[in-house]
Amino acid sequence: MAERLAVHAPDVIVSSLEPKATETGQIIADILGKPFETAENLHEHERSNVGLFGTKQQFETRVARFFANPRRLIFGEETADEAHRRFAKAVASVIRKHPGGNLAIVTHGTVMSLFVARAIGLEPFPFWKRLGLPAFVVLSLPGFGLLTVVENVEAEY
Repeated sequence: MAERLAVHAPDVIVSSLEPKATETGQIIADILGKPFETAENLHEHERSNVGLFGTKQQFETRVARFFANPRRLIFGEETADEAHRRFAKAVASVIRKHPGGNLAIVTHGTVMSLFVARAIGLEPFPFWKRLGLPAFVVLSLPGFGLLTVVENVEAEY
């Protein structure tokens, strides 16, 4: 992932506080020789109260309903609109902290899909389904224009 991100010349790597994202962000920053920091509210859709997700199909059905009904609480502790609002504010805060810099934000699939889909006018569920682990999206500033989608770093490398 770090090698693939290097061509986009990030100045700083910022991750959510969740351990997987923090570990990934720190590794990327170390490899690229860039500063690393964490920021609040970049975490995944709040669903710690859900427990086991069931089968892959059951989980995908829930996620599809989540995206299709953004104002309704489908599962977890926040609606799609609430998750998007929280995440968008966090991204705006990171951008304000690093004006003019190239930022790499290490985050999570569902909330990233919400943000990117709304920023560039995509349907969020099909976009979410396209993303593997790990994946990344490059957006331009200001205005969040789509530059690149790498759906699965491992598959495309």
